[in-house]
Amino acid sequence: MQRRVVITGVGVVSSLGIGADRFWQSIKSGKCGISVVERIDVSDLPTKVGSEIKDFSPSDFIDKKEVKRMDKFSQYAIAAAQLAVENSKLDINKVNNERMGVIIGSGIGGIETLENQYSVLLEKGPGRVSPFFVPMMIPNMASGNVGIKFGAKGFTECVVTACASSTNSIGDAFKVIQRGDADVMISGGTEAPITRLTYAGFCASKTMSTDEDPLTCCKPFDLNRNGFIMGEGAGILILEEYHHAVNRGADIIAEIVGYGCTNDAYHITAPAEGGEGGARCMRLAIEDAGIKPSDIGYINAHGTSTQLNDKNETAAIKSVFGEHAYKLAVSSTKSMTGHLLGGAGAIEAIITALSLKEGFLPPTINYKTPDPQCDLDYVPNIGRKADITYALSNSFGFGGHNATLTLKAFKE
Repeated sequence: MQRRVVITGVGVVSSLGIGADRFWQSIKSGKCGISVVERIDVSDLPTKVGSEIKDFSPSDFIDKKEVKRMDKFSQYAIAAAQLAVENSKLDINKVNNERMGVIIGSGIGGIETLENQYSVLLEKGPGRVSPFFVPMMIPNMASGNVGIKFGAKGFTECVVTACASSTNSIGDAFKVIQRGDADVMISGGTEAPITRLTYAGFCASKTMSTDEDPLTCCKPFDLNRNGFIMGEGAGILILEEYHHAVNRGADIIAEIVGYGCTNDAYHITAPAEGGEGGARCMRLAIEDAGIKPSDIGYINAHGTSTQLNDKNETAAIKSVFGEHAYKLAVSSTKSMTGHLLGGAGAIEAIITALSLKEGFLPPTINYKTPDPQCDLDYVPNIGRKADITYALSNSFGFGGHNATLTLKAFKE
């Protein structure tokens, strides 16, 4: 019999709040975390807004000496992991640390460090490049630093699958516990992509919104959507084997019951026509859970607010669910959080888990003009109560990567 895997703690660092409670209240109220970017000069860029975190102090979570040796993406991960551990009331000192692991994904890792140190190389020469350059930049150091902080000596890795990174990370962590290789996993994703180079690259690809009103620029599934909004931050979940959680009296938030992972094998950036790869991914996640498509009541969509993603994800949902697609609630919380790239799936899995626990569907804000190709129930503008048992969380990434989690409202 497969081991059950439950979520016992969540931690969030985002533009909508530091900590799960503040973040969740912002999501429920439909608050927008997007603002005019202040950390970098965007005056010569077509995109001038982003989900920039204004109130994060790394020294609240990390020794000041260590802060200087970590890129922001690692800082965000450590902070979110500490918040998740505290939220779970997990006593790290009582856990068998050889049975506790870490899987934290990141799409681009320490891009700010790379950008800064390349400037040092050009302006001051190779002798001035930091000896910490490589361990600050490489994407696996979020997992490495979290493992060091909490003494996790078990199964540990980093998943890099673009915008599917953290959903793949959580799915892999789920499987690690399910098959018996760990009892506790610290898992999620992190990203700190608000840099000149990243903005210039995405603007060049014409995938980011050029709307300058931060409160209305991100409008997933709306006819007038014109691109995604960059976000930053981290989401970390504490996953535990069911009996391990129950025996310590943990407050269980939700249960993970299924995971799907596919590739489009189609194009480096565009989704397959009709969302074929995403549809297969959702089917696998539902089959893995041992349920029927009609059991799903809510989908937290990838919903990037780009023309190609939103219409193809809608088509994929229709392909999987048939007539039931029109009875489902589907929302894109990126309308509020922006797109955290490799960290997106983690905060969306957290939102999905809390939605199941509270019986509340978060909204897709800024939805005004229906698109005939996007004709599902996107929970427009205002969230609502709903009694649902099963939900999906979708993430799709460049390279054709697709990842889907099936979550279940927890019952003994």
